[in-house]
Amino acid sequence: MVSFNSIPSNIRVPLFYAEVDNSQASAPSYSERTVLLGHKLSAGVSAANVPQQVPSADQAAYLFGAGSMLHHMARIARQNDPFGEIWAVAVAEPDGGVAAAADIVIAGPASAAGTLPIYIGNRKYAVAVASGDTAAEVATALAAAIQADSYRHVTAAADDDTVTVTARHTGTVGNGLRVEVAPLGLLGGEALPAGIAVTVADLADGTGVVDLADALAAIGDDPADYIALPWTDTGALDAIKAFLADDAGRWGPLQQLYGGAFAARVDTLGNLTTFGNARNDQHVSVLGLRDCANPVWEVASAYAARCGQSLKIDPARPVQTLALNGVAIRTGMARFALVERNTLLFDGSSTTYIGDDGTVHIERAITTYQTNAWGQGDASYLDVTTPYTLAAVLRRLRYRITQKFPRHKLANDGTPFGAGQAIVTPKMIRAELIAEYKEMMRLGLVENLEAFQASLIVERNATDPNRIDVVYGPDLVNQLRIFAVLAQFRLQYADAA
Repeated sequence: MVSFNSIPSNIRVPLFYAEVDNSQASAPSYSERTVLLGHKLSAGVSAANVPQQVPSADQAAYLFGAGSMLHHMARIARQNDPFGEIWAVAVAEPDGGVAAAADIVIAGPASAAGTLPIYIGNRKYAVAVASGDTAAEVATALAAAIQADSYRHVTAAADDDTVTVTARHTGTVGNGLRVEVAPLGLLGGEALPAGIAVTVADLADGTGVVDLADALAAIGDDPADYIALPWTDTGALDAIKAFLADDAGRWGPLQQLYGGAFAARVDTLGNLTTFGNARNDQHVSVLGLRDCANPVWEVASAYAARCGQSLKIDPARPVQTLALNGVAIRTGMARFALVERNTLLFDGSSTTYIGDDGTVHIERAITTYQTNAWGQGDASYLDVTTPYTLAAVLRRLRYRITQKFPRHKLANDGTPFGAGQAIVTPKMIRAELIAEYKEMMRLGLVENLEAFQASLIVERNATDPNRIDVVYGPDLVNQLRIFAVLAQFRLQYADAA
């Protein structure tokens, strides 16, 4: 007897009735979003803690204010993921927070005409200087140029020979915002006008840390697979860790939403090592840099969007060599050497390398996970591809079971039920799991089918007859990370002499 969903068994009116069932024809489809967390300006029309879709940087400027943290994050995210679904949530600035600031001190007068190039957070301000201009006149012109930039990261005010620049957002996140003078040098067409000298310092003395509780609650159960996180203070990272946790978070069995967070931190090797060793989270990846022209929120956004753009296509394919578009680490900036980058990769920080053309590339994207619950070294979640591949496997598995057996009855193996009945047995479920594994193997997500079959357990629960228990051990496909060669050269092979 065939099990119908809609056609009643007591209908007598002739003749033809058909119901449609797509359970055998559909394919899994998921909406994977990149979500930007950051600050807005008062000019932005969006309220705080309201998820907003941002298809373009212009839309982000309208929602969150031109020059806001979220505007710049959206702009650089689109450079790295032009077609992906990107959302943003405005996070309230720290209560009682103080904005970071710095002084730019001008010395003069100019003895010849020229152009003064100043970069603040990788935004360039080219100030025309006439012969004879005093330091105060140059400072006034520089402050005016900064204020005229709607997309500026700072506000500027001149007082005699000094320009004070202040971050547009409060909090510690503004500390370290780079101020550079003619960083491209003569080869890049940049030099100070004769007679002019400039003393600069990066922004500092910002205080206050964010509270992410309301922003994360606003995301709720919506997709949030690639979260760009501008903050790497303990409170922010602890909040995102709880949000994504394996037990009661998005990776827990009651939510099954998955996702991860991507951040960036600019610091010394020693400080990054100390920072990384204090974290242990398989769902957070922090890019460690010694120096960078961009604000950390732009780097975090580029990192999240670039990884997301690739992992959405294939979660098991490594993201190494991918360019972080819009991120600048200039020739004159200190960079981590090979041995230092290797140290970072053992201490919870992801690394980059710089191409010959100055492009910044992801070298290896790792999580901060380093030890198990007993404090022992554990590399099971080392690379970001591992949790994302696992999420893809679990989503496909969930889709297959819920799509094919949404309203089935459960019987023991060997039960002689009639053909067409909506009944499933442990062996039938086992066969579906193996069939899905074969499909995932063809997609390059898993390997070793025979070993998987040998370890697979599908059985009816001993106390609940309506429940199936499964021990499911997928062998996630690996990545080509290291190619090691022993070059045993000869001056002449003996038999060729």
